[in-house]
Amino acid sequence: MKDLRLHFLKGDILAIAAVVVLAVGLLIFFVPKGDTAGGAVQVYQDGKLLREFPLNTDESFEINGDYHNTLEIRNGKVAITHSDCPGGDCLSSGWIGTAGRSIVCLPNRVEIRIVGKSDVDFVVG
Repeated sequence: MKDLRLHFLKGDILAIAAVVVLAVGLLIFFVPKGDTAGGAVQVYQDGKLLREFPLNTDESFEINGDYHNTLEIRNGKVAITHSDCPGGDCLSSGWIGTAGRSIVCLPNRVEIRIVGKSDVDFVVG
């Protein structure tokens, strides 16, 4: 009966290791990381720009009006982490980090926008 086991030579193992290293390098280089380098967070209240923050900073900002919102920016994402407005829909928006996305608190008339290069190539319709 024939021996059907695979036998690797030293060159085979080196070739496999080189392919694995190349694949990992390409994944690291080409996997989208979001647009945190050029992105910004804009905070509007009553349609007026209150503040703008770079998306790549860790920051906390209090928004006062009829109600109180706490905005946090961490790890290239933004969220409203505290709100005393009725309903609390702005809290359920969670963390966003892509250009073109926004969080809205209607009772406090607040809109949080992420601006920068969008991941969307085109729009149909």
